[in-house]
This record gives sequence, C-alpha cells and structure tokens, in this order.
Amino acid sequence: MSELQSGPGGHRSDAVDGASGEAPVYRPVVDLDSGAVLAVDADIRAADGTAAWPGDPSAAAERLSRLVRSATGHESLLPLIVPLPAQAAAAAPDVLGMFEDTLRRCGRRPRDVTVLLGADLPRVPREPLVRGIARLREQGFRCALGTAAVPPDLLLETNPFLLRIDPGIVAGLPGDERMAALVDGLARIGHGNSVFPMAAGVTSEAQVARLREAGVRLAQGPLFADEGWAPGERVAAVPKAPVEAARDRHDSGPPVTEFLRPPVGMGPEATAEEVLDTFSGDTALNSVVLIDHRDRPVALIDRARFLLAVTGPYGHALHAKRPAQRLADTPRTVPRTVRAMAALRAAGSDRERVYDDLVAVNEFGQCTGIVHVGDLIQSLAAETG
Repeated sequence: MSELQSGPGGHRSDAVDGASGEAPVYRPVVDLDSGAVLAVDADIRAADGTAAWPGDPSAAAERLSRLVRSATGHESLLPLIVPLPAQAAAAAPDVLGMFEDTLRRCGRRPRDVTVLLGADLPRVPREPLVRGIARLREQGFRCALGTAAVPPDLLLETNPFLLRIDPGIVAGLPGDERMAALVDGLARIGHGNSVFPMAAGVTSEAQVARLREAGVRLAQGPLFADEGWAPGERVAAVPKAPVEAARDRHDSGPPVTEFLRPPVGMGPEATAEEVLDTFSGDTALNSVVLIDHRDRPVALIDRARFLLAVTGPYGHALHAKRPAQRLADTPRTVPRTVRAMAALRAAGSDRERVYDDLVAVNEFGQCTGIVHVGDLIQSLAAETG
C-alpha cells in the first residue's frame, strides 16, 4: 500500500545507547477500522537484534526509563506499550515505581503506559504473578499479556487491558484454519471480558480482512510501517472494509469530531447530591457522564430528568445520599469517526431520548466527548438549506 496517512509530526531518530549498543524500536498500533495510530509499541533491541531483558529489577527499571525518555522525545501524546519480564513484575513490587520519576519528568502518567508482560508468563507461578499484576494496577499502570500461551482462566482472573496475539499465530491467517479458530477464540474471550486483542506482526491485507472478521480491531506489523518507523511519522493507510466504504458513500455531513464538547465525567459511585451540585454550578450543562476506571461511559444522567426526580416532593431525601446511577440511563455512544448524519440516526433510534446528548467514544470504547443533538440538526439543516 503506497498511500500514506499523515502523522502528528515527523522526524526519525536512530539514536543508540552507546554504552550498551542498544537501540529503541517503535511500532505503531493501528486501529483497523479508522486507520488511526492509537499507541506506540516500544522495545529495545540489542546490537545482535535480540530483545532480551535483564532479570535484575533495577536494570529493567532503568531500561524502561530510557525507553520512555526516547519515545517521548518523538511523540508526547500517544499512549505507550512497553515490555517487562513477568518475573520482574511478580518478584519485585517496586520495579515500576523505580521509573515513575522518569514518567513525571516526561509529562507522562502511569495511565498513559501499558506494561506488556512477556513470553516468560507461562514460567511464572500463578499466585505471585496475580499479585504483581494487581500491584501494577494499583500504581496506575495498565496491563497487557504479551503471549497467547496463557491459560484462559488466568486471562479471566487478571483481566488485562490488552492481549497480544503472537506474530506466529497471525502468520497463519487466513489460510490456516487452526490459527484462525484460535484468533476467533481469543477475540471472543477478550470481548466478553473487556480485554482488547491486539494482533502483532501483520504483513498482508488478507490478514487484516480475517482479523476484522474475528473482531480484532488493533494491530501492528510491517504492513503499516517498516522497522525504521519513529513515533510521529506516517503509516500506510489501512484498506477500508466493504461495509465501511458503503457507509461512507451514504453518510453525509461533517465528522462528529467537529461537534465534540468536553464531557463532565464522574465515577460510577457518585451520589445524587454530588451530581446535583455539579448541575447547580453550571446552568448550561445538559448531562453528566458516569465513567469507569478505564474511562468508558457506563451511564448518562440527563439534566431535565434528573432534576425532576431530585427536586420533586421528597426527592432530595429519597435520592441525595444514594448512587446517582439509579437515576441514569444507558449512554448512547457513537464512534468519534462517524459523520453527522450517522450520529443523528443513532440519536433517533430511541424516540423518548432523541435530544439526549450522545457520547463519542474512541477505538477503546473510552469517552472522548459529548455531542449535542441540536448542533447536529443545525449543521445538517444549514447544508441542505
């Protein structure tokens, strides 16, 4: 594919750590639906091409620090996926705390970093591994399992943010039925537990088509960028699926991103009194979005219906100290990549809530903003007028 998609910058660095002979390697993690680069998968290669990590926790933490500093020097906004031996995470409680200072100096937060536990996972005893993953989350990091050779029950118990599908499995697509069935199974397990499967080592458009069929939306590999790629550079465009191409031909209006407003978000445990204070402090606020620990919308509180319930007879006494989610509705979400007409169709799918705010989500299902339906109507009316 020769067509390229612009990135947010563009410069290449082949800097090598002169003391160790090691060089950083970056791969773009691409959304197979929109073609957007969602994250940077980073690693460090030795001069002989290997990616072996030191077993010593202090040395591993120092290597992570160098990797984060190098990646941030190219691109300071995209989330990072960085490797760490599972043994280090299980045996050394402070291994990630050792490089938090580096994150702060780089303007990063732990939530911007997904720690990929590597191929040594099957060799690490279950109990310390589960404890290590729990500590990782407590420190604010996201977790990814870096090999498909993981027992399904461990996947369910640890509930990682990402599951990496090995290049060796992806290489068998689409012709190897055993590998295709394995990908289907991993994707189903992931979707059922809010774990995002990510295909590694994608090399062909045929593999992209089969991954889409399985429901895998995240991928990295030579098809999108060569080994010299650096964060901020362009990536090869992802071919559109037939359904998406047809949708683009029939949808009209500007992208929904033009109508995004910052969401007012609160945790799912927020009380009705806290939400009431928020509405009272901003008379122009239409809605409050309840967002879980992964930034995904779980409920939407509409101003008019909420105030009707809380300010009515005995309403404050009944609801004030209780969870506001009792007075909330299921959020109506739209991908941030859709156009105004498609978003308006989503708004009209429930006649009783036509004018409720829509919640725009990114490729991870995370809340990126809210959209006022009135803004969509005004824009489309101006186009046709």
